[in-house]
Amino acid sequence: MKNAELIIKNLAVQKGFVALVFLLAAILPGFADDRHGRILIGTGLLYERGMDLTIGYEYETNYHHAWEFFGNVYLKWDECEDCGHVCPELFWNHYNTWGVGAAYKPCVFRSRNHHGNLRLGGSLGSDGDKVLGGIHVGYEHSYALRKGWKLFWQAKCDLMIKGEDLFRTGIVIGVKIPTK
Repeated sequence: MKNAELIIKNLAVQKGFVALVFLLAAILPGFADDRHGRILIGTGLLYERGMDLTIGYEYETNYHHAWEFFGNVYLKWDECEDCGHVCPELFWNHYNTWGVGAAYKPCVFRSRNHHGNLRLGGSLGSDGDKVLGGIHVGYEHSYALRKGWKLFWQAKCDLMIKGEDLFRTGIVIGVKIPTK
């Protein structure tokens, strides 16, 4: 019975995230400016045994300062007690969370084709059973490509309030796609 409940809960989280992605894809291009708005997609690994996927919208202001509005999914896996390996069921169903939030990113380093930002923000979400809050701190470095595209990496640390894990820290890499 417990496995069936976990599968149903995981399915509900996945459906909620898919709905959030479609909502962001439909609404955010309407807020785009001439050259400042970007959709960002990033994924990475976090300590201990965690995987992170973030989809969001970044609005860049003067001197590469930026605001980011994001949706985030976190997956934490565990090893199977029977076989000692990571089984697919424990990989997908051990502990999952989702959240939505905002971050301010003041620029602390500028160069010709790249720049670095602090990332300070907060989020609110759920793990399927209870509401979670998050405080996000980190550093993001972006590299300019042609036609407004950017590659980025983040060193991040998340403090999760009422979560199974208090601190999440790791590296995320991704791409920023211009909206126009």
